[in-house]
Amino acid sequence: MFRPLAFYIGLRYTRAKRRNHFISFISLISMLGIALGVTALITVLSVMNGFEKELRERMLGMSPHIMVFPEKEVTNQWQSLSEEIRKHPQVTGVAPYIQGQAMVSFDKNMKGVFLQGIVPSIEPQVSKVPQKLKVGHLDDLKSNEFKVIIGHELARSLRVSVGDQITIVVPQANVTPVGVMPRMKRMAIAGVFEMGIHEFDSNFVLMHIDDAAKLLRVEEGFVHGLNIKLDDMFAATKVKKEFLATLPAGFYLQDWTHRHANFFKAVKMEKTVMFIILSLIIAVAAFNIISTLVMVVTDKESDIAILRTLGATPNTIMWIFMVQGTLIGVVGTLLGLIGGVSLALNIESVVALVEYISGDKILNPAIYYISDVPSDLHWFDVMKIGLLSLILSLVATLYPARRAAKTQPAEALRYE
Repeated sequence: MFRPLAFYIGLRYTRAKRRNHFISFISLISMLGIALGVTALITVLSVMNGFEKELRERMLGMSPHIMVFPEKEVTNQWQSLSEEIRKHPQVTGVAPYIQGQAMVSFDKNMKGVFLQGIVPSIEPQVSKVPQKLKVGHLDDLKSNEFKVIIGHELARSLRVSVGDQITIVVPQANVTPVGVMPRMKRMAIAGVFEMGIHEFDSNFVLMHIDDAAKLLRVEEGFVHGLNIKLDDMFAATKVKKEFLATLPAGFYLQDWTHRHANFFKAVKMEKTVMFIILSLIIAVAAFNIISTLVMVVTDKESDIAILRTLGATPNTIMWIFMVQGTLIGVVGTLLGLIGGVSLALNIESVVALVEYISGDKILNPAIYYISDVPSDLHWFDVMKIGLLSLILSLVATLYPARRAAKTQPAEALRYE
């Protein structure tokens, strides 16, 4: 069992002596290695959390938290359904939509897009498009005027700007005297938005819901479904289950965690792999503790033998060297936690300093959608990393400590 004597002697062995400066140097390297590993792990995970948070917020700036749509293609019960949904305390907005696929063309350029018919007056309740408009206003989309708002990347690929007329072709046919012709409509560009997500900026075309209904041949008063916004995006799964129990039969619900499941699974996998890889830095430093303690045990064999002859038990000897190795791990972990948390909380200032010194932008805005390095420190990650470091440090002391405990006093003192 643990005794103050073991702690005192283990602490004394940790300090440098005239004849074991090399051992103390290895102890220092082990300590710094653990600190470096913990700092790197906290910083990298915080930056990855920051990128994940930024991408999630940008995705959900245009994508709703929950979608409600009927078994059939359209429904005319959306107004009563909307009123029922708004009664939920966590719902902050409900808006109808009509959507479909189409082709847009301008001059010789053509692109497949996703049409979204919206009600401009209530769309801000479920979308951040009004805040992301580079040119134009959402109110410019008026019924029967056939105007559209398109993404920044789509405008660049088509080489169009506000005021240009684009042709929209939907996959529905008109029967004419000269044969079957695709449905086409010329529409004017009223605005350009930039959400910062390639999927939206290059593929989405917004128009008034009445114009979308006429273009896609949806009967008046019918919609494809409802978009729902919540006060807490992470409550989407729970709220969806509550709606399933209260909404009338014949409707399906889908939350954002299901629609973007593959993306967030990929991010989670990357974080897991990065955690494992960077944990190896801590593991290597912990192995240095083993080599340090093995050399200390060899150097202190005579001291161990004398302690045994004075009545010290094998457990006491074992605790002496476990205290020494654990102390290295504790100090290294504390230094790493302080460094990692400080760096994660000030990553933007550090990146700005590096950019100032180098004269180059780390994330070029012309190439990357996210041009700043975000950081989102999770204290649970800090606790998990600190605990991992302490456990590895403790495990690293077991073999040398057991070897010291098995020292035979007679053998160790034979040639003394």
